[in-house]
Amino acid sequence: MPQLKPPYPTTSGLFGKPTVINNVETLMNVPLIMQNGPEWFRSLGTETSKGTKIFAVTGKGRFSGVVEVEMGTSLRTILEDIADGIKDGKDFKAIQLGGASGSFITSNNLDLHVDYEAMKEKGLSMGAGGFVIIDDSTCMVDLVRYFMDFIHNESCGKCIPCREGTSRMLEILEGVIHKPLSEDSGTTLERFKGVMQLESIASVMKDTSLCGLGQTAPNPFLSAMKDFRDEFEEHIFDRKCRANICRGLRTFLIDIDKCTGCTACATKCPANAIYGTRLQPFFIVDDKCTGCGICYDICKFSAILVK
Repeated sequence: MPQLKPPYPTTSGLFGKPTVINNVETLMNVPLIMQNGPEWFRSLGTETSKGTKIFAVTGKGRFSGVVEVEMGTSLRTILEDIADGIKDGKDFKAIQLGGASGSFITSNNLDLHVDYEAMKEKGLSMGAGGFVIIDDSTCMVDLVRYFMDFIHNESCGKCIPCREGTSRMLEILEGVIHKPLSEDSGTTLERFKGVMQLESIASVMKDTSLCGLGQTAPNPFLSAMKDFRDEFEEHIFDRKCRANICRGLRTFLIDIDKCTGCTACATKCPANAIYGTRLQPFFIVDDKCTGCGICYDICKFSAILVK
């Protein structure tokens, strides 16, 4: 169970003795160092970070897999040379580095080298080596909500800052990606206050959580707000998701000039939100529509529009 620190395990760990904690990646270097000698290992990498680093490359790149690169390799090299760039002709948006509690790296920092000290100076961490490539079809607000949902489920619940903080942050983010039940003037203000609370909650969690999970849980949100604040503002004020990912914000319309009245959309609609007469243009009832997009996917005549 998480405990207050210090002391850290290197000072007082198992049986109250100094304890070294290594992961599998570190231990895998031991036989190679024993075989080739420490000087061989020191010849790899940078002045402050020796050896190699393993990354799990995934996301919207042309290549996905586990790769091992020498310390000092630039993030751009991993993205463009190893992952072979972005697939499907999309544009690069960001890299999510370090796992669920990692940070987003935009094109401004792609030339940053894989180096612990260099990363630390930028407030970044390589963590477990997650390297998620994100293209311009991704909604950053929904992605942050996804990571927060994962972290919330991972929380052991022992300390209040992590248990309640992740729950409240997830609740606020869920509200941002859905249309409010009421459209009165106070609703937008309340939603905006909620997002402002996120920054305050994040600060408390980082300072008072017992373990690394709670302390790093706000990282995805704080990082996204730094570089993609405009997307959060669009969700809050304009009720708009530029990537059309957030189902709760999507509005579907039927183009009466293209609709043939085939009834396919009405038949498949799980919310029974589409009405009309066969062979005549149909229409969608906004109050019933859940934004699932099934009608958009099955329409053969491109008569369904998304706003």
